[in-house]
Amino acid sequence: MTLTPKRAQDSLIQMTELVLPNDTNTFGNLMGGRLMYWMDIAAALACMKHCSAPVVTASVDNISFENPIKLGNVVHIESKVSRAFNTSMEVHMRVWGEDPVQQYRYKSNEAFMTFVALDPNGNSRPVPAIIPDTEEEIRLYEGALRRRQLRLILGGKMKPQDAEELKALFIEKV
Repeated sequence: MTLTPKRAQDSLIQMTELVLPNDTNTFGNLMGGRLMYWMDIAAALACMKHCSAPVVTASVDNISFENPIKLGNVVHIESKVSRAFNTSMEVHMRVWGEDPVQQYRYKSNEAFMTFVALDPNGNSRPVPAIIPDTEEEIRLYEGALRRRQLRLILGGKMKPQDAEELKALFIEKV
């Protein structure tokens, strides 16, 4: 089966949520778990848009919270497939908070997630390749192989000595 590659931009999902009292901790900040839940949905939608199939979360990279998002603020989540491998897709996500009263927007966090496409029997299935267009899409696409190797090493699915892309960062060629 030959799959036609798709542009990264075609997988873009923009999701918006309002932070309500049930979404916050005792400090009036959006709970990290709630934000991760919303991010997981946005990332899954981007992957489904890319591969036209159901997907499941395979991994979540480090999520560092740069700025809290307060009660009553708006959450903007941007999700886009940065690279597709055989059956998996890496998704790049950016999250901003917005104070609708003061009318300013601020970065909350950035993360990568990986999803696997499923066939009707629940087995992994091939996905179309990604065509990066912009400088940023190209940068994310090129770095995806190193991030994938790191995820595989941390997950015990690859030996560090087999991670050629990662080794190239640290070993000087003579």
